[in-house]
Amino acid sequence: MARVIGSVVSTQKDPSLVGKKLMIVRPIDSEQKEIRFEQVASDTVNAGIGDNVLVTRGAGARRADGDSQRDAADVNDCTIVGIIDRFDK
Repeated sequence: MARVIGSVVSTQKDPSLVGKKLMIVRPIDSEQKEIRFEQVASDTVNAGIGDNVLVTRGAGARRADGDSQRDAADVNDCTIVGIIDRFDK
């Protein structure tokens, strides 16, 4: 889980990132407290600044956009895959 805290604009980047919306996220715990450092994640669900989101990393992040033709050289390692509506505990 993470909170979107900003966005990144990059005109020069690896070809596997062309056309992807890049957001700055900071991991949070279930109390919505920030717990680690900021990261950049590609966004597949049109999240906005302030949204709490679900993220996936590694191979799952590279396949999250649903593009089965994706090249194995994809450099993406963090992807936003859902927007959290609420926390039930």
